[in-house]
Amino acid sequence: MANASTETFRTARDFLLAHREDYDTAYAQFRWPELTEFNWALDWLDVVAKDNDGIALWVVEEDGSERKLTFAQMSERSNRLANWLRGHGVGRGDRLILMLGNQIELWETILACIKLGAVLIPASTLLGPADLRDRVDRGNARHVVVGSVDAAKFAEVAGDYTRIAVGEPVEGWLSYRDAYDSSPDFEPDGPTQASDPLLLYFTSGTTAKPKLVEHTHASYPVGHLSTMFWIGLQPGDVHLNISSPGWAKHAWSNVFAPWNAEATVLIYNYARFDATALLDQLVRCNVASFCAPPTVWRMLIQADLSKVKVPVREVVGAGEPLNPEVIEKVKQHWGLTLRDGFGQTETTAQIGNSPSQQVKPGSMGRPLPGYVVELVDPITGQPAEEGEICLDLAHRPVALMTGYRDDNERTSEAMRGGYYHTGDVGSRDADGYVTYVGRTDDVFKASDYRISPFELESVLIEHEAVVEAAVVPSPDPIRLAVPKAYVVLAAGFSPTAETAESIMRFAREQLAPYKRIRRLEFAELPKTISGKIRRVELRGRERDVHGDSDTKVDGEFTEDDFPSLKS
Repeated sequence: MANASTETFRTARDFLLAHREDYDTAYAQFRWPELTEFNWALDWLDVVAKDNDGIALWVVEEDGSERKLTFAQMSERSNRLANWLRGHGVGRGDRLILMLGNQIELWETILACIKLGAVLIPASTLLGPADLRDRVDRGNARHVVVGSVDAAKFAEVAGDYTRIAVGEPVEGWLSYRDAYDSSPDFEPDGPTQASDPLLLYFTSGTTAKPKLVEHTHASYPVGHLSTMFWIGLQPGDVHLNISSPGWAKHAWSNVFAPWNAEATVLIYNYARFDATALLDQLVRCNVASFCAPPTVWRMLIQADLSKVKVPVREVVGAGEPLNPEVIEKVKQHWGLTLRDGFGQTETTAQIGNSPSQQVKPGSMGRPLPGYVVELVDPITGQPAEEGEICLDLAHRPVALMTGYRDDNERTSEAMRGGYYHTGDVGSRDADGYVTYVGRTDDVFKASDYRISPFELESVLIEHEAVVEAAVVPSPDPIRLAVPKAYVVLAAGFSPTAETAESIMRFAREQLAPYKRIRRLEFAELPKTISGKIRRVELRGRERDVHGDSDTKVDGEFTEDDFPSLKS
């Protein structure tokens, strides 16, 4: 039954839907709903699910088999599971590790835990025993829900926690399938405060031990109204997002944003990425909105996009910045503008190119409704045209994390000076559009010139031989550092001197002299488990290799190898 919290949330949601193509009005007039008690699964999902035969979840397997569940079915199934979990000791405030792939039980468990007031610790199925020990210990987990195929990983994880297996029976574990025999009627044990903890995310740890990002029953469920607006979702849309469970982007675009809009979450499960097969699903399933990380977009433009008649209305990318070359290729073949967006595990979508607003090549767009963004000079701590992307805490967004759990020092550092500091650097033009420059620790100086790796990488991938690139500083006795590119080649190209010369020449023609690539190496790029490039690892390698000598490594090329580049 709808209550005051439901209607307050709906009013804010409906305002953004009504102004999805009117950025100026949406940004100026949107206000986060003020909620004291709120349980998204009970006060929103169950309300819209009543007698609702619309498809909430559609899972398509690689072999062509598929399952569809309506909103009404998701509500009932999660009720049964919540009752069953409660019977096995899962209670309000308990922390539960959820480690499942893109399968129906994942969404059922998310909803059931929200209804119970339990705290979810999402975990990737790629994690090993050491990572899981960290999550059980530092996360103080009392329960785990995991696929049967991964249950063995917990044999090395000590602790007094309830073990629940999804799939084939596992000795010593509770069987998830028994939950379906429970009652379909669920009664909460009391009200849920909007400020109660809901999620604990372990960050991917690109530079240090993973942080525990804490979100509440408001910050992600309500906060993703900004994400819904950025994507351009509408009721009844079929929304496909390429993201792995366990990471924040999965909750962004496979749970909260689409179901806030009453859209269908479409999942395409594949063992190995196949651009043509993915494009076929876009057409067959009549996808209205499609979100994928830049890595996937870079692989898609290697396919022949012009052969596919695309029914998609909205195409967006997030996770890392979109290179202008990728945006242009999609526009050329599909006639659609691929829209960039920016956010973090600690927030929802903060900045983005929303539907129908002008898109400036290379820009992430403007602050999204509910966010007051400042660029702060790292030296003066004052607003600047270029600086660290920060959120003004005088206008603290509902969507900002509570903080880093059990780490007051890191929380204080992130919230210093009246701002939340993202650790990312951007520049802003006269129209308020923000362009990504890089992580604060990725931007470097060469010959006293400031270098943005992202700018150089965007040029490199315009070359036909380059699929991905990462630029880092390489120590140099004269210039302090020079830009070096690690390059992943497209199919059909070999890591030869001729290929290196061609790429370096192309970059030289496109970039100012102080920005040109002076060293190049063909190599696979180290990435975090969530798929982000670990430039910190490449920087460390350069210090180890070139810190005390100018010796080349196998597979590395420099300008000096090609006399024609020196002329």
